[in-house]
Amino acid sequence: MVDRERAVFNIHIKGSIDAVWAEIVRTDGLNQAFFNMRMEVDRFAPGGKLRMRTADGKYTGVVGEILEYDPPRRFVHTFRFTNFDDPPCRMIYELREAAGGGVDFTLIAEDIPVGTKTAKQLGSGGKMIIKTLKAIVERGRPPIGTRMIYTLMKLMTPLTPKRCRSEHWP
Repeated sequence: MVDRERAVFNIHIKGSIDAVWAEIVRTDGLNQAFFNMRMEVDRFAPGGKLRMRTADGKYTGVVGEILEYDPPRRFVHTFRFTNFDDPPCRMIYELREAAGGGVDFTLIAEDIPVGTKTAKQLGSGGKMIIKTLKAIVERGRPPIGTRMIYTLMKLMTPLTPKRCRSEHWP
């Protein structure tokens, strides 16, 4: 049996619950809060398949299956990086309207295999996701440092492992 861990990331966002939800489930363009990738979903319902792809669609970075979909409060899906052989974990997005206005947003990564590359990536990635989501909802765009990282990531796309090509992840 593989030991599993959990990571929890919380942030308060000054915006409406609908605006935060729309960013989390965006499929009509690049999802800037999630590493500037495009989310593709065959259906937003349990059993639906989810993929996060590069802007040009040539590479798939994440695959998963939707487990829960309760707009605009909760979204749960399995999560697996395509470039690692690690088993999947679960991503949970919880939104609550705050008493003083805004939204309390929680991102939870559960069942993360301990000591894996996935565990390492989720530690730093979760922090970046919540900070970027906050900036997008509150200011309309990611922070400058995040935009610079996205530019670098785009330039590095040709070095993406062949196993991540989208034809391998329909």
